[in-house]
Amino acid sequence: MESLDIKWIRSQFPALTQTINGKPAIFFDGPGGTQVPGGVLDAISDYLVRSNANAHGAFATSMRTDALIISARAAIADFLGCDNDEVVFGANMTTLTFSVSRAIGRELQPGDEIIVTDLDHAANISPWYALEEKGVIIRTVDINITDCTLDLNDLEKKINSRTKLVAVTYASNAVGTINDIAKIVKLAHNFGALVYVDAVHYAPHAPINVHHLDCDFLACSAYKFFAPHVGILYGKREHLTKFSPYKVKPASEEVPSRWETGTLNHEGLAGLVAAINYLTKLGCHVSPTLDNELLSSLIEADREGLTTFHCPRFLTEIEQPNHELASAYHSRRAALLSAMSAIQQYERELSKKLISGLLKIPGLTLYGITEPSEFTSRTPTVSIRIEGKTPATIAKILGEQGIFAWYGNFYATNLTEKLDVETSGGLLRIGLAHYNTAAEIDQLLQTLNEIV
Repeated sequence: MESLDIKWIRSQFPALTQTINGKPAIFFDGPGGTQVPGGVLDAISDYLVRSNANAHGAFATSMRTDALIISARAAIADFLGCDNDEVVFGANMTTLTFSVSRAIGRELQPGDEIIVTDLDHAANISPWYALEEKGVIIRTVDINITDCTLDLNDLEKKINSRTKLVAVTYASNAVGTINDIAKIVKLAHNFGALVYVDAVHYAPHAPINVHHLDCDFLACSAYKFFAPHVGILYGKREHLTKFSPYKVKPASEEVPSRWETGTLNHEGLAGLVAAINYLTKLGCHVSPTLDNELLSSLIEADREGLTTFHCPRFLTEIEQPNHELASAYHSRRAALLSAMSAIQQYERELSKKLISGLLKIPGLTLYGITEPSEFTSRTPTVSIRIEGKTPATIAKILGEQGIFAWYGNFYATNLTEKLDVETSGGLLRIGLAHYNTAAEIDQLLQTLNEIV
């Protein structure tokens, strides 16, 4: 596998050319939302000019919208490793999670239990706590304070025959910790419990295969992986069929559209497909042996909304299946895996440089995993505090220097309370993405040392 072509990558993101007070902008704000490739901007504009209509009409722009929705499902199915009809779109991850919690809540009885964790974003905690009004008992899994990892021993103690669902983050949006989802799923399934995974923070940083994980639901947000604001939910087909979502009466009962309340963000879906195409191209840069003709065929199929043919069960139902499109699917999935694996490797090296430099700064406390040998269990998102200065003060000084970093609790209030920083300003969060460079890290470290 070749290393990332960082010059080519940065050329794809127009926002990276900005300057602040005469200095190049440095985007370490990725955990709150990444920048987008130019192709995403073009796709949104093109949709609004050529295809702007609601779905299911008998005219050209509406039919293009229908094709776009099909194409977007196929793109995300390739990204997550699932089937098209297991992909649901919505306003955002939080809204989708509330929708699922309400639907599951219809089936629960007083005394049933749900498990959440102290490592999660509130979007994967509050929707489950809302079920307390039905008499559901919520139990919370603790963390290991020293490295901000989930206490799996505590999980094993709290899960039992009354547990109906475990809600857990794939990776912490505050401190970057990656959880062993496959292990958690196996444990939960041993007790007959479902697993709902928040992959919002994990999705930009590594490959995902939901069928391999065997999770029951997985949610993420497209704006965290180089696309517009679109919420994404994977659900096992059996669950999307079994549970009944709240919806308006005329809406379709078909899976997965029965879960999509109201009109979808069509221009956002156009941008989402373009973001997946960008990652596919990146995968081809990383692995040049991927067949460019098949890639071109796939992109053309996307435009025509034909990529539903990628799923084997669809191929068996088509009298003369389009084998070229089937091969193109495998090419795109392979390219996406190649891209995300290369991103993971590159960001891990950046993490080593960043964390090593931060730990040398006097008075700085770094929360989370710091041992390089354990970086397979963290994303390149780092939260710190510096003695004598609030996170807000540091963020403001960095911002004036063109360095963008978030401060606060990032809606991970269980965690900031557990770390005893919630009432004193929370954390300063530095989040790397694959378009960041070692030189940008050097600039950050220099600036932080000057602040100290």
